[in-house]
Amino acid sequence: MKRIPFSEDELRVIGTHPAATQSRGVAPPVLNTPVTPRENVRLAWKREGAFWIPQSADFATMGPRVIIDNVARAFCFDCGPALTDEEKGGRDMFGIEWVYVPVVGGSMVKPGSPTLVDANDWPEVIKFPDVSKFDWDECGEVNARLNETTRSFSVTILNGLYERMISFMDFENAALALIDDEQKEAVHALLNNLADMYIDIIGRFKEKFSNLDGVLFHDDWGSQRAPFFSLDTCMEMIVPYLKKVADFCHSKGLWFQHHCCGKNELLVPAMIEAGVDMWAPQRMNDVDMLREKYGDRIMFGAFGPDLPRDLKPDEIDAAAKALVDKYAPGFDEKPVFLSNMFPPPGFTDAVYKYGRKALCG
Repeated sequence: MKRIPFSEDELRVIGTHPAATQSRGVAPPVLNTPVTPRENVRLAWKREGAFWIPQSADFATMGPRVIIDNVARAFCFDCGPALTDEEKGGRDMFGIEWVYVPVVGGSMVKPGSPTLVDANDWPEVIKFPDVSKFDWDECGEVNARLNETTRSFSVTILNGLYERMISFMDFENAALALIDDEQKEAVHALLNNLADMYIDIIGRFKEKFSNLDGVLFHDDWGSQRAPFFSLDTCMEMIVPYLKKVADFCHSKGLWFQHHCCGKNELLVPAMIEAGVDMWAPQRMNDVDMLREKYGDRIMFGAFGPDLPRDLKPDEIDAAAKALVDKYAPGFDEKPVFLSNMFPPPGFTDAVYKYGRKALCG
């Protein structure tokens, strides 16, 4: 696709993007861009010549209540009414009980009695939900406006493969099961069944939301200091099933983003092997090193600077230009997306402008 040089008229607001009820009342503006944000994200992750450096504002995700994990985890983003604190928590789709903790704004599994202790017992203990019985028609109707967005639209899947094991077994038992020769075969079978369930769910979302562009798959693999397991263990025990889900997404034309908290630099080769398209590392990871080493195979999320909201316009302009100057070189081969969650007013537009000029003239 031929890239069009930047025009100041592109910063003209021509509408607002539809947003979930829980988006703090923010309806992101639609700018007069030469291509839509969703098309630009596609061009970036496909390495086909993006028009600008994608930013957080170019993405939209939902975590609808049709998946009751989103209610149990207090992480429900859809077009239904916002959850009250009393509604948050409760049982997920496997019957695991979660307790909402208001001070952290999230939930944790009710402690003290793991549902599964030995992975070999999972066929008798773990009851998989029948996802065909979820109210998919209601989900499509309630969230219809999100299907009209021109941002890159994804569905968030909580409790990924290892996180789901933790919810069943608690952390210690789940970690042991990955390396215990007497449990490994059972873990493989369990993760394979989980992958099939996620594929079923993602397929149903794609049927209801034709505009769906991607999947944001949550599976935390590390602490603040290091991964929970070795690269070899990850390759052996988790990658085959993460790849199964990612391959299905790709077959449907969807990008696959791994939401993976922790200092997981050492596990990036596993993400690449699994077919992960994007990862937004937390700040304890060296994103610049990762981009240099792996950026031609996986698209990283990079952080903008922490800026006070009372910056003067010339200071915002300078910060935006410096950020673009850092990531524009080599962008077509090693693209990034910028995680600017709460930037000062004008910063997002300034990054867009300088990104357009850097990539298209």
